[in-house]
Amino acid sequence: MRTVVVISPHPDDETLGCGGTILRHVAEGDSVHWVIVTCVAEELGYTSQAITDRAEEIQRVADFYRFSTVTQLGFLTTRLDVVPRADLIEKLSDVFVEVKPETLYVPYGGDVHSDHVVVADASIACTKSFRFSSVKQVRAYEVLSETEFGISPNVSGFRPNLFIDIGPYLEKKIEVMQLYKGEMGVLPFPRSVEAIRALATIRGTTSGCSSAEAFMILREIL
Repeated sequence: MRTVVVISPHPDDETLGCGGTILRHVAEGDSVHWVIVTCVAEELGYTSQAITDRAEEIQRVADFYRFSTVTQLGFLTTRLDVVPRADLIEKLSDVFVEVKPETLYVPYGGDVHSDHVVVADASIACTKSFRFSSVKQVRAYEVLSETEFGISPNVSGFRPNLFIDIGPYLEKKIEVMQLYKGEMGVLPFPRSVEAIRALATIRGTTSGCSSAEAFMILREIL
């Protein structure tokens, strides 16, 4: 059994980026742990009802995936760029010490959303072998509406070198994503059923299967 940690800056990133892979890990008997970095709050303009709704969505998603644990770090969404990096690294490190992950899924560091960039950097800082020797695999995932809009001339772009067949799990991935009531839209909105299927098909045809999720291998220790 493999111990897996999926780090998502916001709830829904885990499903868009590696929902099918999560389902496959669980089906294969792996222990999968979900870390949600940010939260919504009234001080950001969210109503108490919206905050309650988000908490209920997270619970439904966690139940669907059958995560071994769910950890919410509680940093304010869209505000990670003003959080001392050491604070985020410390909280992620606490999770790593407790869970001892072997495989780690993180957002791609070239995403357009600043929260994703900060989480990617902090996550990588927690994979030093002399401090977290359990970590053997670090994989960056892509997120529709964030990764494809990362057009910085200083970043070469998301170039996957790992493809995971999610054919048996694609429809369940879409079912999970639809639990996030306020996040899905109508094509050509990137977070739509059609776009999710289209990306899975493109990644699948690249790798010789019907549907796949793509990742960049950042570290692989055998």
